[in-house]
Amino acid sequence: MKHVSVLVPNSPCILSSVVGAFKVFTTVNMTLERQGKKPFFNIKLMGLSKETSLYDGLFIVRPEALISEVPKTDLIVIPAFNGDIGSCLKLNLDYIPWITEQYKQGAEVASLCTGAFLLASTGLLKGKKCSTHWVAADAFRQAFPEVKLQPEKIITDELGMYSSGGAYSFLNLMIYLVEKFCGREMAVHCSKILEIEIERKSQSPFAIFTGQKTHEDEPIKKAQLFMENNVNSKVSVDQLSGMFSISRRNFERRFKKATSNTPVEYLQRVKIEAAKKSLESSRENINEVMYSVGYSDSKAFRTMFKKITGLSPVSYRNKYNREMAVK
Repeated sequence: MKHVSVLVPNSPCILSSVVGAFKVFTTVNMTLERQGKKPFFNIKLMGLSKETSLYDGLFIVRPEALISEVPKTDLIVIPAFNGDIGSCLKLNLDYIPWITEQYKQGAEVASLCTGAFLLASTGLLKGKKCSTHWVAADAFRQAFPEVKLQPEKIITDELGMYSSGGAYSFLNLMIYLVEKFCGREMAVHCSKILEIEIERKSQSPFAIFTGQKTHEDEPIKKAQLFMENNVNSKVSVDQLSGMFSISRRNFERRFKKATSNTPVEYLQRVKIEAAKKSLESSRENINEVMYSVGYSDSKAFRTMFKKITGLSPVSYRNKYNREMAVK
């Protein structure tokens, strides 16, 4: 049997990511038992303490064992944190040497959503791919610049370390692991029983771009606001740098440092976000939406829209516009 340790953080966490991981692996075992076979997973909830209170005491989780009582495991599942990530990490530092040692002994590690912050804190992800919730992507980049963050990905898999995108996309990672360990047939069966859409690979359609404004560079903040308030106009980098009497080279350097985007990338994302909102709520056709956000080349618009959202403008409208959905 494969020993699975589902961690229960010593701080607020997303309860569904603990229960959901437990449920998927339990479904595999139940299916095998109905077939007259032995269960594949030995699933244990593991903690740093005997009890964790969640959601202001509404839920209590009691791990079956402390990590000090488990010298060897095969798979570690790190659930998503809830609340301030920095505070959560401080309360769970004792997991780090245990996770590191288990990995060195051959264990694999899967982080769910913002659980990636704890996995990255071990140093095991240095130079490797990882995903997390798109909301936390900028904070993750700042905290772990040496990790190859891929926030558009639902699943990453590298050298025995796995990660998932945000929120309930962790269920896609669970099905992925079922297929890896138990085969395609079992993965398809579980996806049908639990009604989890299989083969979903991108969280880009769900991302909402709000712009990174937690920095202290005031001219760059003003440039960001100018872009956002003039989404239907043609705005150039030279125009922006001139507005604030900054050389183009210095402006581009400061903009990238402050926002993790080049000025051109930022402007593109602002325009596509505005287009998304129009496609979700208006009855304008694709060309009308395109012109309203300052594009005149339909091919360029469609290409950029799909690059950022993972969907064509038509597919996006059909998916999220209520009037289109009921037809």
